[in-house]
Amino acid sequence: MRMVAAGEEGGGGEGEGIARRLWIKFNSESVFALYTPFVVCLASGVLDPQSFVRCISQDAFFLQAFARAYELAEEYADDEEDKDAIGKLRKRVLKRLDNRDDLVREWGFDLPSERISVSATVKYTDFLLATASGKVEGEKSPGNIATPFEKTKLAAYTFAAVGPCMRLYAFISKEILTLQELDQSNHIYKKWIDNLASQNYEETAFQIENLLDKLSISLTGEELKIIEKLYEQAVKLEVKFFSAQQILQQTVVPFYQPDVPVERTLRIFCDFDMTCTAIDSTALLAEIAIRTASKADLNGYETQLTTCMSSADLRTTWAALSSQYSEEYEQCMGSIMAGEKVEEFNYEDLCRALELLSDFEKKSNSRVIESGVLKGLNLEDINWAGEHLVLQDGCKGFFQEMVKCENLKTDVHVLSYCWCGDLIRAAFSSGELNVKNVHSNELEYEELVTTGDIIKKVESPMEKLRVFNDITEGSSKLGEHFTVYVGGSVGDLLCLLKADIGIVIGWDSSLRRVGDHFGISFVPLFSGLVTKQKELTKGCTSNWKGGPSSTLYTVSSWAEIHAFLLGL
Repeated sequence: MRMVAAGEEGGGGEGEGIARRLWIKFNSESVFALYTPFVVCLASGVLDPQSFVRCISQDAFFLQAFARAYELAEEYADDEEDKDAIGKLRKRVLKRLDNRDDLVREWGFDLPSERISVSATVKYTDFLLATASGKVEGEKSPGNIATPFEKTKLAAYTFAAVGPCMRLYAFISKEILTLQELDQSNHIYKKWIDNLASQNYEETAFQIENLLDKLSISLTGEELKIIEKLYEQAVKLEVKFFSAQQILQQTVVPFYQPDVPVERTLRIFCDFDMTCTAIDSTALLAEIAIRTASKADLNGYETQLTTCMSSADLRTTWAALSSQYSEEYEQCMGSIMAGEKVEEFNYEDLCRALELLSDFEKKSNSRVIESGVLKGLNLEDINWAGEHLVLQDGCKGFFQEMVKCENLKTDVHVLSYCWCGDLIRAAFSSGELNVKNVHSNELEYEELVTTGDIIKKVESPMEKLRVFNDITEGSSKLGEHFTVYVGGSVGDLLCLLKADIGIVIGWDSSLRRVGDHFGISFVPLFSGLVTKQKELTKGCTSNWKGGPSSTLYTVSSWAEIHAFLLGL
């Protein structure tokens, strides 16, 4: 159980323009475009050319809509410099529209003579043109706007609807270019991808975002809310455009495909602290204990179960425990990696090495019990804290969405070193969540108040693995069963490697160091899926199974896990 001092927090940068802030806020939506069958097949270079041509044939409708939107925005702008910048963007779009066929031929393809706008294209272009025409909920139509100042905000609204489209294409192309597959000269879509990742395209995206920033400066709080709503809608419509692309081949994404007749059972295992949560539960329990002591200090009362320490003494004790834990944890990591770096991954060797971590965690827990810092916590306070615990962005939504999948039986288990299973259960108590199986330690209560003791159930990597094995070995043999483990610390390694698919979330330096030392490969999930898609197209089976693996897949958010397993 990682000790974290009470009150530790992170920070974020400020001073960015609204375009950048909105892209960061809704970036998780863009991940769903990256993990669509179309983009994964495109990145692997095995996308059926017919599907590719069908997609890029829609560019003409997008460009026409952009040109008309820029024309209206230029009319609305009251600053000559802004008008000039918008006019240049419009001319650039018209030039690209005129040269469209030649450009596609340079990429190695020919567009069909008859071009039909598909539903997903129509939804975005209709939205863009309606926004550019002033048909925005809660706003007056352009004909009823009296002042140039009022018209300026319509130009801002227009760029809120355009900006995400350009940024999303640039994001996708740059993500694809990071892949080793594109080093191959025979990647037939590389010219198209290079075009979207080019400096010229990036400059256009930046100019659009710069105009959105400038045109939004004078807007009110309510008008900025409209900007945000339009931006979010534009992102979602663009993601749906990629999701709607018809693919004529078998794909590895999403894992759950409702049209596949075979019934699958997907068993999800995940850690809790810093995997599901945004903060470590030790800090939360410390805060509850200190607040409880502060109330006792203030009111001058003490029950037989209330901590004997003052709030000041309790805070000092927590800090000392946290400091000692951190120091000894680093010493433990050093002992685990004391030998030479292994040349070839061996699961049994890793198990033996992590016995040191098991001993360390158990001694740490015993020290916490002896200190008495967990004595006197009220169950009601713990449940309230759990219900209001901030989870990682997208975590709760993923579990809620799993319930809705047909032909997919789901079974979710939380495996955690957390001292308090009640805290975990409370965190997942709201909404339609499919998280019923919590495997962790428990706090001991007497009359709904903690005694300070911990009922030890899951203290170490070996005990996590034991729970994992007990559950998976008891699985039914009927249908297809897959296990996915999501974790982010060294204590998760044995389960991560034993699962059919091990997904590491976040960037825990200790996990990476231990993994590198013992021959474990960390592969970005998107890159791994592109490789799997390439193998599938060559006739190889896309088999995730095979016992302990030396490869783990890395993600930065739950959105990636959601997009991979469930799709949009």
